[in-house]
Amino acid sequence: MKKIVLYPNSERDRGLRQSRRVFNMLNAEEDIEAVMITPRMNSKSIRNAINSADMVVTFGGDGTILRAARYAAERGVPILGVNTGNKGFMAELERDNIELVLEAARGKCRYEQRMMLDTRVIRDGETVYSDFSLNDVVVSGKARLLHLRILGDGRVITELAGDGVVVATPTGSTAYSLAAGGPIMEPLAENIIVTPICAYELSAKSFVLVPERVVEIQLTDEDNRSAYISSDGEESFDLDVGDIIRIRRSGHVTKLIRVTDTSFYEKVAKKLRK
Repeated sequence: MKKIVLYPNSERDRGLRQSRRVFNMLNAEEDIEAVMITPRMNSKSIRNAINSADMVVTFGGDGTILRAARYAAERGVPILGVNTGNKGFMAELERDNIELVLEAARGKCRYEQRMMLDTRVIRDGETVYSDFSLNDVVVSGKARLLHLRILGDGRVITELAGDGVVVATPTGSTAYSLAAGGPIMEPLAENIIVTPICAYELSAKSFVLVPERVVEIQLTDEDNRSAYISSDGEESFDLDVGDIIRIRRSGHVTKLIRVTDTSFYEKVAKKLRK
């Protein structure tokens, strides 16, 4: 029996119309058990459901895939995204071809492995924050200019004053990093993108690093007491002067399911016109 977990965003899939449609379609198959994630379930229950699944189907936008990836990457459970939101760069299906979920459930699909990032904040020699992300890590301030030093493997890459910095994967290159002036990269590439946010210096540009590079961000000014860090847009963590932020390639990957022949370039052309 194949277990498939449906992970809807109730704000994007209004009335759970699309997820219920797929739920009924899958449970009509003798060898498939579909399970629905509900708003009442806590993180532990969601993790247990996804960790025991053969596949996760999300209904929403990229944010819904990012939330599901935080659980699915732990056990390598593949994710199929159904776009019921706005952009949906990572989603494979739309409402009009949602029946292809059944094809994926039957194994008629391909898998893409997406690079992820591990992040740690070191304070007085102790790790006070750790997380992993599929899209990006953002260091920003609360209405104050930040002074940052950015290093790669212990060597200074740049020093800047600005609103902060985005450290992104190729998957995250079409998100905040793009809005901040970073490059669009093919999502199957393996690189680390460092993009300043509204830097005061005209010379501050985005850097594309090899995946083995360990990125270190240092807060270098007393005014940085208003800074915070966030991974994939989740709950922020307050930073302090002297904190060291270390970001490296994660041992986790996100597996995304592909069932159509739509190329990344077609998606970019279509989504960026919206």
